[in-house]
Amino acid sequence: MQHRASFGFVFAIVLIDMLGFGIVIPVMPGLIMHLAHVPINAAAGYAGWLGAGYAAMQFVCAPIIGNLSDRFGRRPVLLASIFALGLDYLLQFFAPVFGWLIVGRLLAGVTGASYSAAYAYIADITPPEKRAASFGMMGMAFGVGFVVGPALGGIVGSYGERLPFLAAAVLALANFAFGLIFLKESLPQSDRRPFDWRKAHALGSLRALRKQNDTVLWFVAALGAWQLAHIVYPAVWSYMAIAAYGYTARQVGLALAVVGLTSAVVQGFLLGRVLPRIGERGAVALGVGALCLAAVLYCIATTTGMVYTAIAVGSLQGFVQPSISGLNSRAVDARSQGELQGAVQSIGSIAQIVGPPLYAQILVHCSGADAWIYLPTMPMLASAAIAVVALGLFMKGASKLET
Repeated sequence: MQHRASFGFVFAIVLIDMLGFGIVIPVMPGLIMHLAHVPINAAAGYAGWLGAGYAAMQFVCAPIIGNLSDRFGRRPVLLASIFALGLDYLLQFFAPVFGWLIVGRLLAGVTGASYSAAYAYIADITPPEKRAASFGMMGMAFGVGFVVGPALGGIVGSYGERLPFLAAAVLALANFAFGLIFLKESLPQSDRRPFDWRKAHALGSLRALRKQNDTVLWFVAALGAWQLAHIVYPAVWSYMAIAAYGYTARQVGLALAVVGLTSAVVQGFLLGRVLPRIGERGAVALGVGALCLAAVLYCIATTTGMVYTAIAVGSLQGFVQPSISGLNSRAVDARSQGELQGAVQSIGSIAQIVGPPLYAQILVHCSGADAWIYLPTMPMLASAAIAVVALGLFMKGASKLET
């Protein structure tokens, strides 16, 4: 019963965190255009570099936070990060110039590194054979956050492009108060280990984890490639929808809400029922295939109904990350879950450094008057190609489990 209650609290923390993140997505293009005095295609380029800066901070901080959670426990690390995130949203709410927005996104990258501790918390309280489904439930929290967050952001943003940042700050600080009261520690003193700066970076962590099981390297590489494919959505989907379909901020918010809703259904309900039947390999293959088909559908879409069909098909990609993460977490011991999740998030941050500017530049050169080829949905095709690479890396790691 205690484990079930603790899981519910972490689920709520991640959900509220994602509500705050989702609220600001629909208004970010307009805010960048306003503060930087640029058109939409140039704003997409700026957003790409902002995303890269955010990810660079996660690359540095995720292994540190993961290792700190192995030393001091998950609770203090999570609470400190959530409180700092609330203050950061306030900074972005008051940003008078584009430079303030840059600082805000960098600080958000530091606080966002706390997901390594959150996933380690789930690994602490979940039996190894059920972790893929539990990670899927965390994906459901992300999805539900994207249902309400962008829709609310689109509505609130219509009254002022700064107001969603204030709403996000209130949510984050309320989240902190919630966790301060209800969140219990998941890592017993007997399973804690000394903090070691030599392991507090991605290469050091992976070197240590490889000694336990070298399949970790293949799974981490697959997760990194998958995140590079999946980052296309937060990186440029809003800009792509404006350029390709002429969407308004409200339409972007509603469409992203549908993305979140379908993702929540897949990860929260379908994954737990389908995974026992087709296994992790089948789930990953199905998810990658769905992403590829959705990319094609985005390219040929001419109506809102067709766009929403692509969203529904693409939601099956929600099978991928929980399945890989579940196998990966079973490859190492209980004392190293924070270290593992920190390494995964750090490698994923490389994808987030590369991905936003990559997809932004693809969009810039495939839209607008100076387009090399006019196809604003080209980022989705690039994402599909990278997803196939992720599938290959995963299959290689999975094959090593049999040897």
